[in-house]
Amino acid sequence: MDGNGRWAQARHRPRVFGHQAGVKTVKQIVEDASEIGIQYLTLYSFSTENWNRPKAEVGALFGLLKQYVKSDLERLHKNDVRIRILGSRTGLPDDILEIVNRVESVTRDNESFGLNIAFNYGGRDEIIRAMQKASKAGEDMTTFTEDRLALYLDTHDIPEPELIIRTSGEQRTSNFLLWQSAYSEFVFTDVLWPDFKKEDLQKAIREFNSRDRRYGGLNDDAEVA
Repeated sequence: MDGNGRWAQARHRPRVFGHQAGVKTVKQIVEDASEIGIQYLTLYSFSTENWNRPKAEVGALFGLLKQYVKSDLERLHKNDVRIRILGSRTGLPDDILEIVNRVESVTRDNESFGLNIAFNYGGRDEIIRAMQKASKAGEDMTTFTEDRLALYLDTHDIPEPELIIRTSGEQRTSNFLLWQSAYSEFVFTDVLWPDFKKEDLQKAIREFNSRDRRYGGLNDDAEVA
């Protein structure tokens, strides 16, 4: 969800103003995605690298998470949305950790829509944490497999993403779901996140549907030399 800062700067406002606008987009896109028929939506909200941003901005991002949960948790729960927080819990302030645990506990049994929020998340960090969990569980590393590793990832009971959308013109993965996105389709758009609308989501889905997904193989119509 990139472009909050640039969106704010273009309006001669502080970056926090852009993050506030970004939260409004989150609320709308979650609703739109559910209406369209998407079953799982993962939003990259705070990366392990974001700790390097100014303390005031980090504090503001944490504040927006609190605000989002306070204003929307009851509604999301009522709409049968299950919320999962992906990422490391290490280093999170106690009040944020309490929120993380609460939203997962409250929505644990919901089934209609899966909303995953990557918070204090990094793909490399997730893989390292998964390996540490596997080792602690006594896994035999000499016979360890991809399927076994997947059991220790933050997404162990969530399907791998079919489509990854990155806004604001950036064209890199930025440490997002590195393991899970091995065969995901990517769509890059110049639209800044606060301006991202249902029409942009639908456009990305149409692009996804037009692609021939071969997973490293050939489709049935391909000519074999």
